[in-house]
Parts: sequence; C-alpha cells; structure tokens
Amino acid sequence: MKTQQVVQPRFRLGRLTATPGAIRAMQRAGQDPLALIERHRRGDWGVVGEDDAGANERAVAHEGDPDRQERVLSVYVTDVGDRLWVITEADRSATCVLLPEDY
Repeated sequence: MKTQQVVQPRFRLGRLTATPGAIRAMQRAGQDPLALIERHRRGDWGVVGEDDAGANERAVAHEGDPDRQERVLSVYVTDVGDRLWVITEADRSATCVLLPEDY
C-alpha cells in the first residue's frame, strides 16, 4: 500500500473567489482551480520571479504579525498557455484566482 504524504498549509487562504475570466481559462484547459489553490497554499509559487518568491516567503514567515502583513502571489500557466494569478490578501481574508488583466 502506497502512503500519501500530507503537506500542511503554509498560510490561511480566507474566502476563495475567482474571476469569470479565470474560470473560463480553467475550463478551456480542463483544469481544476482547486489544484492551483492547493499548490499556492503549500508554497509552490509557480512561475513567479525571484523577487516575488522572496516576498512570498517573507509574507509567510511573518504570518500573524499585523505590522508585517503582505499579500502572497503565485503565477501558474494552464495546459493551454493561459497565465493565472492566485493572490491571497495581506490580511488573509480572501484568495482570488484571476487573469493578470483582471487585476
């Protein structure tokens, strides 16, 4: 029997939302948006640049410190080439899946 490793979330997500454009992009690709949210929650930032990855790590490290709250941004590319952002607000009240042009 194969065991599956459980990866603990690195930060709170808050309320989950997605823009209509992001939903259409995920449907075109036949991909589940919850899979992207799970990657984001585990700290797999996708294809963000080095600066954003560092900012994400700082944001997670200071989770719960109201004076040092920062948003968390992940960037993923769907199987058909659409770029999607997953953004968790600095106060961890919400996480949204969106297209860059929806921002």
